[in-house]
Amino acid sequence: MGLELIIFIAALLFGIFLYWRESNGNGAYRTLNKIVNSKALQMAPDSKKGFVYQQSFLPRLIFVVTLVLVAALVVEFLTPISVFGSYNGISAFSSFAAGTLLGTYLANFILKSTKVIEDQSESLEDRFDHAVEKGKDFIEDLKTKDAKVVEEAKEEIKTAPSEPMNEKSARERLKDKGLM
Repeated sequence: MGLELIIFIAALLFGIFLYWRESNGNGAYRTLNKIVNSKALQMAPDSKKGFVYQQSFLPRLIFVVTLVLVAALVVEFLTPISVFGSYNGISAFSSFAAGTLLGTYLANFILKSTKVIEDQSESLEDRFDHAVEKGKDFIEDLKTKDAKVVEEAKEEIKTAPSEPMNEKSARERLKDKGLM
């Protein structure tokens, strides 16, 4: 189990590297596209699509499994290591394929979140500066209004008790309306 975990983590890193490498340039995919397709069916010159970059699940799965299978066959026939001769070899093969596929999706998430953060960083900075300025203005308003409000409240308190109470109580108003 320990070796499988190490293989899986290495495959995750390989998948991230593979996706990142294709996001920077897709020369191999473009060359294969030119060889396989006619001029009318070739990809657009500004397309960034690659073997795993900007691909849906099925083409990505086929590419990763084919790549790992070719690597396993090379190891099987050129070295004394028997990849397909035991359960451990097949388990390592499947673990590497699954880890690579998961690594490509993890890299996709990382690259997209990095682009979003870069796009939003300036607007977030502006929003933060705007919030700080509003806070400073609010504090200044509190400082200047505080003295005025306290003085007005003191004046109201002084004038309020001197006025006689001409208002009727709630009981008397209800009796006037005939509700009591």
